[in-house]
Parts: sequence; C-alpha cells; structure tokens
Amino acid sequence: MAGGQKHAVVIGAGFGGLALAIRLQSAGVRTTVVEGRDKAGGRAYFWEKDGFTFDAGPTVVTDPNCLKELWQLSGRDMADDVTLEPVSPFYRLNWADGTNFDYTNDDAVLKAEIAKLNPEDVAGYERFLEYAGDVYREGYEKLGHVAFLDFASMVKAAPALAKYQAWRSVYSMVSSFVKSEKLREALSFHTLLVGGNPMTTSAIYALIHKLERDGGVWFARGGTNRLIAGMVTHFERLGGTVRLNDPVSRIDTLGERVTGIETASGWRSECDMLAANSDIMHTYRDLLADSRSAQRVKAKLERKKYSPSLFVVHFGVRGTWPGIPHHMILFGPRYKGLLSDIYDHGVLSQDFSLYLHHPTITDPAMAPEGCSTFYALAPVPHMGKFPESWDLVKPILEKRILDEVGRRLIPDIHDRIVTKFSYSPADFATDLNAHLGSAFSLEPTLTQSAWFRVHNRDDNIPNLYFVGAGTHPGAGIPGVVGSAKATARLMLEG
Repeated sequence: MAGGQKHAVVIGAGFGGLALAIRLQSAGVRTTVVEGRDKAGGRAYFWEKDGFTFDAGPTVVTDPNCLKELWQLSGRDMADDVTLEPVSPFYRLNWADGTNFDYTNDDAVLKAEIAKLNPEDVAGYERFLEYAGDVYREGYEKLGHVAFLDFASMVKAAPALAKYQAWRSVYSMVSSFVKSEKLREALSFHTLLVGGNPMTTSAIYALIHKLERDGGVWFARGGTNRLIAGMVTHFERLGGTVRLNDPVSRIDTLGERVTGIETASGWRSECDMLAANSDIMHTYRDLLADSRSAQRVKAKLERKKYSPSLFVVHFGVRGTWPGIPHHMILFGPRYKGLLSDIYDHGVLSQDFSLYLHHPTITDPAMAPEGCSTFYALAPVPHMGKFPESWDLVKPILEKRILDEVGRRLIPDIHDRIVTKFSYSPADFATDLNAHLGSAFSLEPTLTQSAWFRVHNRDDNIPNLYFVGAGTHPGAGIPGVVGSAKATARLMLEG
C-alpha cells in the first residue's frame, strides 16, 4: 500500500470489471485490471478479418445513462471517448410466415404495429407497459444497484416482488395482457438476451421492456468494442492499469483474506481487496483451489442451473442491405417447444430462432466499401445438457443457419460471403472459462436472483468481491454495470 492508498485488483476486463475499476479509480483506489486475453472486452471481444469488424457481442446497448455515469464520476463526458448512435426500429421481429413487426418506442408506430397483429391488443399492451413500468421502478431503480448480502435484505424486498407476481413467468404475465401469440413472443423474448427462458424467468424481468422504451436502444459507432475501448481509455486516464494477455492462475489467501494473485506468466501482485469479473465457477473451483470455504461454495455452485450457450455465425458479404435493419429476430416455427428443447431437454433441434445483427446499416465503416457485416446467433443448450463434440456440429449448424438467413433475407448468401467463422459453446468454455460453455452464467430464475445469486461480497472472505453476470443483478450491459455500482459501494465502504 503506497502512502496509505489502497490497492484493488480486478480479474477480467469485461463490462462489469471495467465499470467497477473506473468506479474504484475515480474514488482514489489504485486499481489494476488483469485480463487473460489479448484485448479487453470479455464477452464484448472483437475480431478484424479481411477488412470486416466483428463484435463478439453484446450488441444491444440500453440505459446509456448507467454508462455515462462512469465518466461523470470524475467530471468527464462519455461523448469525448464514445459515440452512441440511436437504433430504430429497436428490432424487427420476423416470423416464418413472412409477418414483420417493428418494435420501437415511437408510440404511434408501435400501436399501429400491434393493431396489425390484433387490434384488441392495443389496450392490453398499454396495461402491460404500465406493469413493466412498475416492476422497472421496483426491480431496477430500487434493487438493481443494491447488494443482497443477507436473507433479511431479500425478505425486505419480498412484498414488492409478491405485489407484482414475481413467481409468474414473463410469458405468463405478458399473456395475461395480450392475446396474439406473435405479440406474446414479441413482448417476452427479451429475457433470452440475459440468458433466461421466457417460460420460467420471473415476471420482474418485464422491466427490460420499460428500460428500452424509456432509454432507447443504442449502438457504439465502430462497434461495441469501441465502448470497451472508451472505458479502457477513461480508466487509464484516471491512473488505472490494465494488464492484458496474462490470465490469473491463482488467488492467494491467508486465513480468510485474499492477499494477492499470480498469473500464468509468473507475475504476482499483492492487493488489499480483489474483485472477480471472471466466471464464478472458474473463480471458486480453480483460482481459489486452496481455500476450503471457496471449495464449499464451489460444491453449491455445481448444483445450480446455468443459462444456455450460443452458437454465433459471423459473416461478411458483398453488397449492402438497406432493407435489413440493425437488429432482427427471426422466429422459427416453434416458440415454447424450442425453448423447452434448449433449457430442459438439451436437444439441438432441427429448427431454431435467430438474432441477426447487421451493424453496417448504422456504421458502414465496419465493412469494406460496398460490403456488409453480419452475425446470426442461435441460443443452444450448454455443454452440460448437450455434451457432443462442437468440432463435428459446427460446420453443419453453420450451414443450416446461413441457409435460413438466405431463405428469408439474402437469397444468394453463399455466393456473396467474403469471410465467415463461427463461435460455439466450446469457445465460450475455452476463451472465457465459462462453466459448461454458458453464455450468461447462472440462469436468471427467481430462486437464483438477488440474495440467491452469488453475493457481491463473499460470505467468508471479506475482501473478495464479485462483479458481472454471475452476481446480482445478472447479465446484460445494464445488469453487469449495475453490479459494478453495487460492488463498488461495498468495496469503498469496506
């Protein structure tokens, strides 16, 4: 500790880790971020191939104010480092029968889109929006940035959760307001963006709809990677240190305290407190292998339910596509059945639903002139449910996904492809140490939320903290940035 200044180490330079590091450094805590990969970002990694820029994801930026706040802490403006562009429509939802639904926060346009599906549902949607606003205030504004360290804090929140029927699923709650099956899908699919099954994820997650309606949907010019780069620039400007390409191999403890870390290269650093933005199972099982209390937590984590994984096909094509919006959801022929295959049965189905990302409609510079960048993402079971070899599955599924995009949107897609590659659950496991290749850590069920999730501070090791998708409040950019706010408060108080 130099001159009485505390030193914090943050493992992992994902959104959560960087947001936490900025908060600590802004408050005068000397902070070092240690990242195993060659670039910051975590799940928001990126690749440059043949002149195309490919974001690994996430690509949907909501609640920009939670990000702007990270700069405002030190009197800076995020716009100096990052340019956010509004995306409209937020998403175009497309069904196999050719129906399109443009989801936007333009009230008149949205009501017309709803009336297209079922005129009677316009009034029902208004009631749903009111409900989403209520749970947004309770679940996000009041609880989204507060750590749940004991059961008493959960009991305190219980009346509000009960009032808004948190035990019901998002799909069930949406269905109580609207009758059109397509609209039910349109208003419930959002939980998939944070790893949750719309059929089982708590109705509290309807708050995502209100989050988007109020704050809009945005994209960072140059890609989500530019937002990460801006966070790194800001953190280093404040005096913070980022160490890349050197994964942490162990967390050292003495008694019930963290004393420092060691990396794969043999580099060591002492610290007064440590926060892990790394995968929760990897942290407890591997990095804290010498801690008896950590191994007890590991045993509990093994019994938890983990979110599915993703299979993502990145492709650059010749031609531009002004008719394809930035974000599309291409629904398959089944909704409930497909979700059950993914979450319950661990089946890699013949059919699938896709999220299609088309960033060059917003920023043409992400591809060579006259070309376009895309990715198509399909939720798939994690490796604990589907343990087959992804080396064998990858080329088959990649072709089927590209065939489907071709059938619905780009007829001669295979002739137009300049470059392509896929990212599978096995890659999540290898690159990110993601347990079972899960893309979102713990599944966001009611019994794995708030106090039931990994706590923002370890119960037995008082200077060990957690940030990111595995801790409260969960996955998604607002979720992990919210976790950083909750965790920073604990670390600065501690």
